[in-house]
Amino acid sequence: MRIPSEMPRLKGYRFPREVVAYAIWAYHRFALSTADVEDLLAERGITVSRETVRKWVNRFGLHFAECIKRDRPTAADKWHLDEVVVPISGVKQWLWRAVDANGDVLDILVQPRRNAKAAKRFLTRLIARFGKPRVVVTDKLRSYLKPIRTLAPEADHRAHKGLNNRIEGSHRPTRKREKVMGRFKSIRQTQRFLAAHDQINTMFRPRRYRLSNISYRHARSDAFDLWQGYALEMTA
Repeated sequence: MRIPSEMPRLKGYRFPREVVAYAIWAYHRFALSTADVEDLLAERGITVSRETVRKWVNRFGLHFAECIKRDRPTAADKWHLDEVVVPISGVKQWLWRAVDANGDVLDILVQPRRNAKAAKRFLTRLIARFGKPRVVVTDKLRSYLKPIRTLAPEADHRAHKGLNNRIEGSHRPTRKREKVMGRFKSIRQTQRFLAAHDQINTMFRPRRYRLSNISYRHARSDAFDLWQGYALEMTA
């Protein structure tokens, strides 16, 4: 990634903001550890510790995610909801995820339960941000029934596992990162990391099988231009 070196320095940070932005991009775009990013920077003559990379990711990852969500086109009114088990410190937790018909991740929420109360909490967050959906697609988990009837009574609820392949695919990057990170360490860390990772990963990984080579290159170029703008918005 090429980010202009004439960017203003980031107040309170020794390294230029283009270096910080590059480290965050590389960490989230590829299945890399902080040590891997440290080596990438070292090859470019930048000596920085893996702990510093970790702090950059934690400090600014959500900034980039919020910028991406802010500038993304309005979410489609057809939602796909699913939940997947995520072991955290030896305890089974549940990662709730929602994507729209375009495959954009709307929100994620880590919760200890997979019941109606947990489903209602997640659906309430979604409706507060995006309004009520026209269609909600879920698997056959009965915990969805009452919350959807209560919070979005006019929505067409389609409960069928075969219809939810779009969101099933969105779990794969999470599983890949889970292995690289050696399991998630806490609910807070998992929520913070995935809230940023889902947005950044989606931005730089458009569904290439649906695009021609020229269209894909344009999409990639647009993503880099947006990232450059988001780097300029970074504040200490």
